[in-house]
Amino acid sequence: MTQVSHDHVACGTSEFETVYLITTTTGMSVNDEEESRSLLIIYATETGNAQDAADYIARQCRRIAFQCRVASIDTFSLPDLLSEGLVIFVVSTTGSGVEPRCMTPLWNDLLRGDLPADTFEDMFFSVFGLGDTSYEKFCWAAKKLSRRLESLGATEFHERGEGDEQHPLGIDGALQPWTDGLLKMLLELCPLPQGIEIIPDNTLPPPRVLLRSVSEKILEVNVEPLKADLQYHKATVKENKRITASDWNQDVRHLEFEFEDNIIYDPGDIAVIHPVAAASDVDSFLETMDWQTEADIPFEIELTMTDQSLPNHLPRTTTLRNLFSQFLDFNAVPKRSFFQYLRDFTSDELEREKLEEFLSPAGADELYEYCYRVRRTVHEVLSEFRHVKVPKDYVFDVFPPMRPREFSIASSVKKHDHEIHLCVAIVKYRTKLKIPRRGVCTSYLSGLKPGDTLFIGLKPGMIRLPVKNDTPVICVGPGTGVAPMRAVIEQRISAGSHSNTLYFGCRSAIKDQHYAAEWEEYSNSQKMLYRAAYSRDGPEGVKRTYVQDLIREDAETIWKLVGECKGWVFISGSSNKMPTAVKESIAYAVEKHGGYSAEQAKSYVNEMIKEKRLIEECWS
Repeated sequence: MTQVSHDHVACGTSEFETVYLITTTTGMSVNDEEESRSLLIIYATETGNAQDAADYIARQCRRIAFQCRVASIDTFSLPDLLSEGLVIFVVSTTGSGVEPRCMTPLWNDLLRGDLPADTFEDMFFSVFGLGDTSYEKFCWAAKKLSRRLESLGATEFHERGEGDEQHPLGIDGALQPWTDGLLKMLLELCPLPQGIEIIPDNTLPPPRVLLRSVSEKILEVNVEPLKADLQYHKATVKENKRITASDWNQDVRHLEFEFEDNIIYDPGDIAVIHPVAAASDVDSFLETMDWQTEADIPFEIELTMTDQSLPNHLPRTTTLRNLFSQFLDFNAVPKRSFFQYLRDFTSDELEREKLEEFLSPAGADELYEYCYRVRRTVHEVLSEFRHVKVPKDYVFDVFPPMRPREFSIASSVKKHDHEIHLCVAIVKYRTKLKIPRRGVCTSYLSGLKPGDTLFIGLKPGMIRLPVKNDTPVICVGPGTGVAPMRAVIEQRISAGSHSNTLYFGCRSAIKDQHYAAEWEEYSNSQKMLYRAAYSRDGPEGVKRTYVQDLIREDAETIWKLVGECKGWVFISGSSNKMPTAVKESIAYAVEKHGGYSAEQAKSYVNEMIKEKRLIEECWS
């Protein structure tokens, strides 16, 4: 006979009446219903936010006795999906309405014209999208996926959710209420088995791992997974130099890495860097947590909650110091779930009351003011909530993973054999609390010295060069967006193609014009046309000049290149306003010199995108 609790508790913002999960003497358990209560959650992510959201949805579905499988979309093919009856898709949008790279193979399969209209007639699905309303195409990848699945016969059983980074609580602002609605719909589809009731949402979930102490000898022979990953290659730092003026407000670095491996990559491809937190910052954090004395004691990690994920390339045996140096991010701005765990782990009643207030619907504005508006970090919050004691088994639940950072490669392997070059802006700023901030990864990169070694991963980018060398190419890359453009131009020139145009934008011709000497050399030898916009060099009060303005000035030439000669356009840089403004300037050229109406010119640019003649490699 199991003990049964019949307590009913309020569920915060949830609309359910909730009670503790119970198993009665009927002998029925969740496992007996496993087949009918199985749910697949597929995430498509670039930076890891969609993966975090998928983990959250899985934890919530566990409350209503669903057994969830959480997986990246790149592990599924079209035939794999045909056998799935109940699927949740969690999809981020990158750049200007583009799906994450890991989603592209499956998305291309879904777009096949030979798929029958009843391909997914047995599938019930729902989609949660992650996006940012400050960009042109909000949650576009999620919207396209939802429409396509319905056109192939699938049934959308719960309306699509759309998380907005601009919300005061970020993605969580939409994710929590959407998930509450999801649980209600799942209960309508699959009512709870007899003897099973809902777990309240303020119940502390079990930790996703179990940590076991091991001997130091095991740690000594431990093989780091990153070294065994064939996508990663050992690199030696060859050069790390500042390429902006020493008195300029932004520090931009040109880094060169040498490889023993015969690395192969294409223009537009991505270098993946796993940052390492500064040792002094790690020491300070461990002191805040009172973990100094046990920071170097090795332990083994066992994943016990299989519906939750762990950081990629996590070694099986490690230490707290290593975890917070490479795998868990105490410098991140925490999510709402972080405060939920703090509420459970504080021993102080006043702290608990404050955390309850933050987590209540009425306290959302206060939480925003305390944490998100001023961008307080995990470490800073824990420094103020001094009575919080996080059990070590919960470290992967409380602390966000340290995500690898991705940088567009700024070199062509055709010109720089066995090398990768990067153009990186070092992140430094002050918060609204006037606290100085440093980017974890760019700080790590800025401190690298010639001879230092690290492992760098390679990922395909979105840029593909035209097959014919005589096809004109127009590159638009302001700021560090010039990185992949440098790779494109080096590759084209190495192949003997001189029909290249680069539009570069910066603030000052003498302070932050990246690779100016190279562009001058190529221009003088007629291997490319170089056009630069200096937005701050003009007199006060005069309208600033940006790359899109130069494209409008060159409208006749632009039409000849993209219209008469069927040239290609590559756009790289911030995915906020610049890409849209550039496309509008190209449409202006098509209208003014191609004889099109304004609407036809816009359609012409859209056709270039569909034909892959206009490609954006942009980031937020």
